[in-house]
Amino acid sequence: MSQVRVLGELAVLDDVGPARRGRAYPAAGATSALLLPAAVLLGGLVLWPVLRTMHASVTTDGRWVGAAHFRAALATPGTGAVVGRTVLWALLVPAVVTALGYLLAAASRRSQEGGLVRLILLVPVALPLVVTGVTFRLMYDPDPSRGLATLVATRLTGRSVDDAPQLLGPGLVTVALMSAFVWAWVGLAVLVFRSALDAVPPSLADAVRAYGGGRRHVLWDAQWRPLLLRTTAVVFALVAVGTSRTFDLILVMTPGSVRDEASVLALRIWQTSGGTTTGDGAALGVVWLVAVIGGIIVAALFVRQAWPPPRVEAAPEPAPAAPPRRVFRLLAAGAAIAWLVPLAVLVATSAHGRVDAAARGWWSTTPTVESYRDVVTGTELWRTLSFTLLLATAVTATVLVVALLAAYPLAWLTGPAAQATGLLLLAASVVPIQVIAGPVNEVLGLVLSSGTAQGLALVHIALGVPFAVLVLRNAFADLPVEQVHDARLGGRRWWHTLRRLARHNLSAVVAVGVLEFVQVWNDLVVGRLFGGPGASPLGPFLAEQTRGFVSNSGALAASSVLASVLPVVLVVLSRRHLVAGLVSGGVR
Repeated sequence: MSQVRVLGELAVLDDVGPARRGRAYPAAGATSALLLPAAVLLGGLVLWPVLRTMHASVTTDGRWVGAAHFRAALATPGTGAVVGRTVLWALLVPAVVTALGYLLAAASRRSQEGGLVRLILLVPVALPLVVTGVTFRLMYDPDPSRGLATLVATRLTGRSVDDAPQLLGPGLVTVALMSAFVWAWVGLAVLVFRSALDAVPPSLADAVRAYGGGRRHVLWDAQWRPLLLRTTAVVFALVAVGTSRTFDLILVMTPGSVRDEASVLALRIWQTSGGTTTGDGAALGVVWLVAVIGGIIVAALFVRQAWPPPRVEAAPEPAPAAPPRRVFRLLAAGAAIAWLVPLAVLVATSAHGRVDAAARGWWSTTPTVESYRDVVTGTELWRTLSFTLLLATAVTATVLVVALLAAYPLAWLTGPAAQATGLLLLAASVVPIQVIAGPVNEVLGLVLSSGTAQGLALVHIALGVPFAVLVLRNAFADLPVEQVHDARLGGRRWWHTLRRLARHNLSAVVAVGVLEFVQVWNDLVVGRLFGGPGASPLGPFLAEQTRGFVSNSGALAASSVLASVLPVVLVVLSRRHLVAGLVSGGVR
């Protein structure tokens, strides 16, 4: 392409042949500059800490000790149960969420009430897991006069009040935690499956029926094999990785006396090492890291496809189809009602004063605004909300800029380089922060200071960049060649081209921005590990309030409701962009 002046006006001559993706690739110098911020962040705060943890797992004071730390860590009483419980979380919970997600997505399609059902299921996805933990701890309160679920279980089993089932006791605490996690994640699975089902050509099912196929053949040959198999693998992998966040639920929901019976590797590593690097803690971290990255890479290879992804022609508007059978519509409506119950418990508890909420159930007293008045007139919650808002906004803006710059040149890679880049970004996205907390603190001690707002923001940015780059890279590569060609012709410099391409990928940009903002807003573990007296975000603030759970339940519920408003509004308003952005860029 060349630029010349014709009759005094600048003209761009497209003289290098037909349009192709490679023409959008910036020059070598510009490419290095674009990739530098992401490379520095990932190298300094992800890659080096991973290597440092691996080194610490086989050395003591720099001396090689081989597998001694692994043997010591695995021989510690209770470690076998912790590892087994972690595996159970990574297999059972994703299976339940995936199955429920598919059933509810299919049951809520093509019906008038389907949109409302999906909206109700989506709300828990936006809640901080700390708030989810507070909500289910209120429901599972061991006293049937305060805990709704305990009261129902007591009536169903015919037990006396003094012998009420203890849902947060040693025998059932893991089941209780899993139920809270499933409640929080099913909405995301429903959205992804709904998008996948909409992409199945109706003509495919018609063709199967024309050859005499029944419902089972339609499900297998027209839905499962061409599309749903891959979607199921993606949802399963996403939820399996998400189970590493059980740390938040365990810390908030479980009383200290039964925490060991609910412990998983995320909690055990934190209890062993905290924010430092120790041999035994590093050994457990390496075990967990290998399992997480190995699992996600296997899943990625299982669902891999050609790169750049093949173009999907816009499907014609499907013909009106019959709604699901009544039994499935009733299933979807019943699920929506069940999903509303925990939300109602949280809101109802927040509408009671400190004494009433601690002494009796929300259904037996008159609602008041006492808890909201106590929370709103104080300064601590507002100071925490203001700090978290500034932190989340600054981190989101920085992640978007760094990710857009890096995704632009990476999108035009082809062949093994593109596949390797995707796997590296995917692996960096799922590194558990507890595993590398010690080395990250060492880096922060060199460049800033751990416990400051700047250090906290830097960790969030480094953790958010890999997934953001992955989504935006895939979204750029999904663009039609014609749009890439037009952007190149219309922009005099590479940043003009990048800006035009970003406009074409608005859904992916919005999805990355909303997800990053909500992730920082809802965070507990990063704030707990790297925050400090002057840098305490919302998650650690709420978790701290759970220490006097029963006596503080009214004010805690009110604070949880106020803390949930912004992420819920953001996710609900941007849900169409979230689905479109994730499907086009994230689920690749």
